[in-house]
Amino acid sequence: MTNNGFPSSASVSSDDFPGEEPARVTIDLGALADNWRLMARKSGKARTAAVLKANAYGTGLEPAARTLYQAGARDFFVATPQEGAALRPLVPDGRIYVLSGMWAGSERLFFAFDLVPVIASSEQLAVFMAAISEHGDHPCVLQIDTGMNRLGLTVAEAVALADDPARPASFSPVLIMSHLACGDEPLHPMNRMQLDRFRAAANAFQGVEASLANSAGVFLGADFHFDMTRPGIAVYGGAAVNGEPNPMKPVVKAEARILQVREAKIGEGVGYGASALLSRDSRIAVAAIGYADGYLRSLSSAGVPLRQAVVSGARGYLHGHHVPLIGRVTMDLTHFDVTDLPSGTVHAGDFIELFGPHMPIDVVSRAGGTIDYVLLTSLGPRYRRDYIEAAR
Repeated sequence: MTNNGFPSSASVSSDDFPGEEPARVTIDLGALADNWRLMARKSGKARTAAVLKANAYGTGLEPAARTLYQAGARDFFVATPQEGAALRPLVPDGRIYVLSGMWAGSERLFFAFDLVPVIASSEQLAVFMAAISEHGDHPCVLQIDTGMNRLGLTVAEAVALADDPARPASFSPVLIMSHLACGDEPLHPMNRMQLDRFRAAANAFQGVEASLANSAGVFLGADFHFDMTRPGIAVYGGAAVNGEPNPMKPVVKAEARILQVREAKIGEGVGYGASALLSRDSRIAVAAIGYADGYLRSLSSAGVPLRQAVVSGARGYLHGHHVPLIGRVTMDLTHFDVTDLPSGTVHAGDFIELFGPHMPIDVVSRAGGTIDYVLLTSLGPRYRRDYIEAAR
């Protein structure tokens, strides 16, 4: 609080004023736990990790970590050592892997918070070896690039490293891992190619655990599971496999408050550029949501390049009905056509579901030409966040 009795501006959020929020997100931690358990069952004999990068895919690091730990997860993946440091007090006996690895200047975080770097290049290996020569032995993971051309040693480099008699005894990875490029397309030939390459690399490190499967990889079957799976988007309710029914429970419901309901005449334009012209007399609900909140401009029904390729934009869910977005999504406001709802049922103050149980996130993301990950990790600070606790 400041001297005048108001909260300091740096600490004010929508959570400080319940009932006043323009938008809200409800996160079902029970569904999160159930999704992780489902992925653990589908992983068979493999141990199942939990991926908590990007603020646990936008759901909140602390509640997500606590829930997944209680569900049984003991291996956790984050993107940066800073994320790992924030996670450590939440999973005191968990093993935390840092996907971006160790680079010069970041070493102290790995030793201070007991983080496991994922080594992806000869440069990172040199930094790691220098660090353990100063601080003592420390676990690491070796990342192998099996065809994605992202991070990792080539298979040939990894096999040469395994067979190098001059390899320091202190370099002893606890895990060999790679990442699937096309796992969400089960019949893609690259899946089998990556599997074969990964086996060749893993066989060179006898006795070291191996991990290949992300969410999509879990659904590819036991050949891809190895010793540990690393499901991410599926745990948060997203669709892991293209063209297949999504078996995961929805975790996140995003809603926005309706600020005004307007009557408009046939032939009138809606929003910037008058990009949507009304073909009938209409009722329009103006919702307090926009691209500043992560509700993407590409979700617009008109006036954006994507609509030249995909005709329809997003929809919302209100009073038991799906209603189309109309016009352009702007920074703070979005229009929805509620003409087909019974007169008098939509009022200022109502909340419209943007994605959630009635508006699957994969359907909404496709309407915006993007993927579930983007909508989840773009959830802005103006949402009020409410949590449904998991049953113990």
